[in-house]
Amino acid sequence: MKQSVLAGLGAIVLVAAQSPQMAVAADANVATKDNLIAALPSVAQAVVLAQQSSAASAAEPQTTAPSQTLTLEQAHAIALKNHPGIAAADYRALAEGEVYKQARSGLLPQVNLYGSIVQAESANTRILAGGINNPSVFNRAAFGAGLSQLITDFGRTYNLAASTKLRASAEGHNARATREQVLLDVDRDFFGVLQAQAVVNVAQQTVDTRQLLLDRVSILASNKLKSDLDVSFARVALEDGRLLLQRAQNDFDSALASLSAVLGYREQQHFDLVESNPMAVSSGNDVATLIDQALQDRPELASFRDERDAAQRLARSLRDARLPSISAAIVSGDAPSHDVHLPDSYTAGGIQVSVPLFAGGLYQARQHEAELRAKAAGESLRSLEDSISRDVRIAWLNLNNARERFRTTQQLSRYAANAYELAAARYKAGSSSIVELSQAQLELTSAQISETGSRYDVLIQQSALNYQLGALGAAGPGAASK
Repeated sequence: MKQSVLAGLGAIVLVAAQSPQMAVAADANVATKDNLIAALPSVAQAVVLAQQSSAASAAEPQTTAPSQTLTLEQAHAIALKNHPGIAAADYRALAEGEVYKQARSGLLPQVNLYGSIVQAESANTRILAGGINNPSVFNRAAFGAGLSQLITDFGRTYNLAASTKLRASAEGHNARATREQVLLDVDRDFFGVLQAQAVVNVAQQTVDTRQLLLDRVSILASNKLKSDLDVSFARVALEDGRLLLQRAQNDFDSALASLSAVLGYREQQHFDLVESNPMAVSSGNDVATLIDQALQDRPELASFRDERDAAQRLARSLRDARLPSISAAIVSGDAPSHDVHLPDSYTAGGIQVSVPLFAGGLYQARQHEAELRAKAAGESLRSLEDSISRDVRIAWLNLNNARERFRTTQQLSRYAANAYELAAARYKAGSSSIVELSQAQLELTSAQISETGSRYDVLIQQSALNYQLGALGAAGPGAASK
């Protein structure tokens, strides 16, 4: 629709430029001016039409590659599937789960198969040095199995397994924190692309409007109805608008590259974004409720709590390492080929008791190290709770401020549009200079860009608050309050 409006305006300009009335003498300038102004639409009306058409369908940057439609929910799903940071965090969580299985195995029965083939030098072979067991060696081939089961080590293995399980849980919370951080980056880049695209649209409207003004002023100047100074000012304004469009297009391409990277793509992708809002959070005055929610739901806090508890369990395990351990062992086997001094089969069992007496202070030092690390983890947890309380309050303030700024920029944009219409009407009537019109154009463009930026800043701050509350992964589409 915007292209058809501009094409129609250009056709009117061309017809008016080719009209025989444009070649009249200087004494008919007044009549020619009235006819020309009547034939050409006002620049202010062109701006309104351009804004209405852009609101109906946003202008798409020219790209050679085909674009794919992308919503915020689809972007979240792609990032969760493709982002390497999320995959690495998940693998670390799975690895910690295997560590827990290793520690837990000490509580389960241990079964081993044995096989031996021994060839002695002679029937009287004796090991005379290097061992304190029976030194006799007989020719034999035997196989058997052995089973051992820990009866009790007074909590050492149990606490060690519990410590590794808590560390696995902490790594799982870290994986969730990584996912939420990636989702926050997706939201920022997603809304950043929409914001950059909206600025491109505003810049394109500015260029089109200033091109219409230059065409109009050039026609009037060629008929001695405007001065060459007006044409120069219009050209300067047009080139300034083109610079704005170039910067906006570069910002759009940069934002699209960032979005492609956070979605896990190595090459830049071309997306046609469909705007959707994150789940709205109330901006009321009860920030204490939001802080309580964050202290309960943030995955980083859950991870730190598990790390603290894991350190405490490890300290208990190392304390119990100085206590005896009691286990049962059973072995049984057969010797199909053996010396006549050996039996055909064997079975034996017993109870083993191990009591550590002295290790040079090793066990006590390990216990004290673990206890100190547990205390350090507790202090780190308290520090993180204070930081999260601060971050939630700041995010809440930023969201409220962004909403206020959006309402203010909406008013500013309306006032700038009214001022521009009045300036265009005054310039059309010949009661003001092009400097006043150019200033009004500049203020309108600035107001439109500010309104666009503040609008998407509300959505970005909404996502930031959801992240601080630990609810970004659960955020769905909703209408953000404005």
